[in-house]
Amino acid sequence: MSVAIIGIDLGKNTCSVAGMDTSGRVLFRRRVSRSGVVLLVRKHSGCVIAMEACCGAHHLGRIFAEAGHEVRLMSPEYVLPYVKAQKNDDRDAEAIAEAAMRPTMRFVPVKSQAQSDLQALHRARERLVSERTALINHLRALLLERGIIVAQGRRKLEKEVRELLAGEGADLSHRIRVLVGDLLEEWTQIDRRIEAFDSEFVTLARSDETTRRLATVPGIGPINATALVAAVGDASAFAKGRDMAAWLGLVPRQATTGGRPKLLGISKRGNRYLRKNLVHGARAALPGLAERDTPIGHWLRALLARQHKNVVVVALANKLARICWAVLAGGRNFSEAPAMR
Repeated sequence: MSVAIIGIDLGKNTCSVAGMDTSGRVLFRRRVSRSGVVLLVRKHSGCVIAMEACCGAHHLGRIFAEAGHEVRLMSPEYVLPYVKAQKNDDRDAEAIAEAAMRPTMRFVPVKSQAQSDLQALHRARERLVSERTALINHLRALLLERGIIVAQGRRKLEKEVRELLAGEGADLSHRIRVLVGDLLEEWTQIDRRIEAFDSEFVTLARSDETTRRLATVPGIGPINATALVAAVGDASAFAKGRDMAAWLGLVPRQATTGGRPKLLGISKRGNRYLRKNLVHGARAALPGLAERDTPIGHWLRALLARQHKNVVVVALANKLARICWAVLAGGRNFSEAPAMR
């Protein structure tokens, strides 16, 4: 058998494998364990290994690439149209192999071990931030049930809770005071863990040349810079900055038919964590950038005159994403040109 491409449908314990020749004819189908996939692939040399970009795919991709294979990872939504009739694991593996043969298919670069490690740190931090938000909402609801309304803001709530626990004026039972104290202590511990991650990201951003270049872009701090390096790498997967902004979901959705274009809200596709952080960075950088006598400053002032501020923030996040692509692809610092007279 002259196997040219091997499609692998990854599972938690069992994986389905389909081997094809260059014409797309199925030569074999197997169902093996996770460890058995590596042994099976090693029996064939110089093949294209196709997988969906899911949990564990990048780890296996690095192993297969070291063995001399060409690894092609794809978004699962691009594979779905190639599944024939009823869905099962064997047909999924066949569809993955068939989709990888298409000349217009878009592939996901295999992340290095350093990128995967950095992304794991970001996901751990994001989990802690979500836990802190849930805890704060719990604490606010607990106080509201007892007639205590606190102004918006994380630090205002913390100050109010500490004052409540220190004083005796509030109508809180002893058990509720103990519960509020426990929640506040848990909140403090989560804050310390998040601050530890933030300090680590600052250290990592200062020690790497790529993240230092990204930090020259307005609105890009240590968290955004390290998250971009972890998710995007050297930006070689994108032909231009507009493609990267589209991948992040910062462009309008289209509903065009009959040659009549119709643009909707942003697509919100791709990496939600990166998109959220870029929007936050754009919101923080907007006031300063809008005051400058630069092309970006003139563009922002004109946009603010005719659009809502939130629309301008997303538009600026789109522009920052495209600037970050240029910094990553060109290997140079960002330099804001003065306005033309």
